[in-house]
Amino acid sequence: MDRQLDRDWTRPVRYPDPAVEVIDKRFHRYRLGSAAVERLWTGGRWNEGPVWFGDQRALIWSDIPNDRMLRWCEVTDTVNVFRQPSHNANGNSRDRQGRLLTCEHRSRRVRRTEIDGTLTVLLDSFEGRRLNGPNDIVTHPDGAIWFTDPGYGTHGHYEGDKGELELPTRTYRLDAGTGLATVVDEVMERPNGLAFSPDYSRLYIADTGASHKRGHPRQIHVYDVIDGLGLANGRVFCDFGKSSPDGFRVDMDGNLWAAVGWGDPADDGVHVFAPDGTRIAAIHLPEGAANLCFGGVKRNRLFITASQSIYALYVDVQGMPYS
Repeated sequence: MDRQLDRDWTRPVRYPDPAVEVIDKRFHRYRLGSAAVERLWTGGRWNEGPVWFGDQRALIWSDIPNDRMLRWCEVTDTVNVFRQPSHNANGNSRDRQGRLLTCEHRSRRVRRTEIDGTLTVLLDSFEGRRLNGPNDIVTHPDGAIWFTDPGYGTHGHYEGDKGELELPTRTYRLDAGTGLATVVDEVMERPNGLAFSPDYSRLYIADTGASHKRGHPRQIHVYDVIDGLGLANGRVFCDFGKSSPDGFRVDMDGNLWAAVGWGDPADDGVHVFAPDGTRIAAIHLPEGAANLCFGGVKRNRLFITASQSIYALYVDVQGMPYS
């Protein structure tokens, strides 16, 4: 089917947008027939880590190779530099106080932007060794910060500083009160995107190790969260075949929306999975997608950071808050 991926993005699209593919009838309730995929901006090198600030009506994201973070204003439809240098920032999120949390490749740390704009380093080492390069980040209702540390920024000088990993590739829980970090998983080769289920009883983590090890499966795994402190019963939630998942978010109905790229171009975009792991929809883009978040006035607008561009699509479901 023609998804109009070579469309002229300055011209209208006939509804319903053919770029939004319904694979399972369960997705019909979430698709808005009079909403189309929009390209909001282009001009980055590798866009990542989108996070919505409702109080500013703005989207903030990372352009990793350009060592900057950018800000798109929904009111004025303009983009400006939010922070530069950004220490090759990647994933971003907000904590329960609305403060910006950022994973930085080059500095190998997790940093928080306070309400007054000052910066606080939350973690840059574990047991005396430098972190590899935090990638993606989420928060738990108890205030704890969970983040992945695959070390992609150390592979070369394009997205950080080339260097050796000092720690295994892991997922960590950082207690916001005590500042104590604990390892919650070190099985995955390259833990990447992560997100909680709506009731916080499960944690999803993407393993993108396939790009560095031939034959390694490209999957998202799901774990049971034990007392908000650890993980158990890890199993495969979904498999992406020749393509690779990156960042993702979960909506209030428990569906998982995953950014996909680095494989078959036909898979580039967003894949949507029901809570049982069945793929129910695909949003096709002309470039690989790296991450996404929900935002807008009613938290029903999907924002997608793709290779060089930012896309948006209104859907009929709200994303989880604080993500």
